[in-house]
Amino acid sequence: MAAGKLMKVFVTRRIPQEGMKILSSAADCEVSLWDSDEPVPKAELLKSVQGAHGLLCLLTDKIDAEVLDAAGPNLKVISTLSVGFDHLALDEIKKRGIRLGYTPDVLTDATAELTVALLLATARRLPEGVEEVKNGGWSAWKPLWLCGYGLSGSTVGVIGLGRIGMAIAQRLMPFGVKRLLYSGRTAKPHAAEVNGEFVPIDTLVSESDFIVVSCSLTPETQGLCNKAMFSKMKNTAVFINSSRGAVVNQEDLYEALSSGQIAAAGLDVTTPEPLPTNHPLLKLKNCVVLPHIGSATYSTRGVMSVLAAQNLLGGLQGTDMPSELSL
Repeated sequence: MAAGKLMKVFVTRRIPQEGMKILSSAADCEVSLWDSDEPVPKAELLKSVQGAHGLLCLLTDKIDAEVLDAAGPNLKVISTLSVGFDHLALDEIKKRGIRLGYTPDVLTDATAELTVALLLATARRLPEGVEEVKNGGWSAWKPLWLCGYGLSGSTVGVIGLGRIGMAIAQRLMPFGVKRLLYSGRTAKPHAAEVNGEFVPIDTLVSESDFIVVSCSLTPETQGLCNKAMFSKMKNTAVFINSSRGAVVNQEDLYEALSSGQIAAAGLDVTTPEPLPTNHPLLKLKNCVVLPHIGSATYSTRGVMSVLAAQNLLGGLQGTDMPSELSL
């Protein structure tokens, strides 16, 4: 194919080699890459996307009307290396007839595992324990020192029993959880596998010992976990969020944690990301914050990059995309 006929593709970040190999070996594509582990600056994005037929982006790249305008009418497909798509101007993308690919399912297991790890680390105060070992705080054995909360015999509430929420529930049940409550828009037939009880969200937060947020970010869920919700929780409750940072009102969470309204919180997502190092939540011993590493296993990120590349090529070539988001 003549060089002039090559389809221009811009990749907004260094991605796992598995995906880049697929793109690089596509004979009809001319691939350019923002070759960094850091996000592409907006000015650079606007310049690099000009005339592009395909765009492979990440969750941290805001793809709005300005970016789409800069790309121009050639843009056929956007492929995001993420399961979330709240960084994309969906209405604008739909209006322009651009196809959209994303990477659901492949990160379900990794995110569920990380969520369980975060829950256990928070409930059993593991970061505090590690710190005490390092700073000399570990002395004689003391009956009440560093006591936390166990899952055996507990009630767990999952807000949003979708793919990831269900995978989290399946992993928690073998710990001896007594009841599994869940809330959402509708009851889920698959909840029967974990004896899940569909309850109003007020019931879930007031009766659960562990509350796990696993819903998508929508106008309805933005700021859902706020002062009113925290005030209904047990003062022994452990709150975990691995969905999206904006689902939680962080000022209200800080107040609930610092006042003893709830026992502890574990977050893999925050607003903003990264969270400033002087943020009040980071000063609390009963708050464990991770740097959004839910899908961070080598195998998962590799599979995500392959799927993102396949979505992009499918969109460019006018064929099926393995995971197309219908707009």
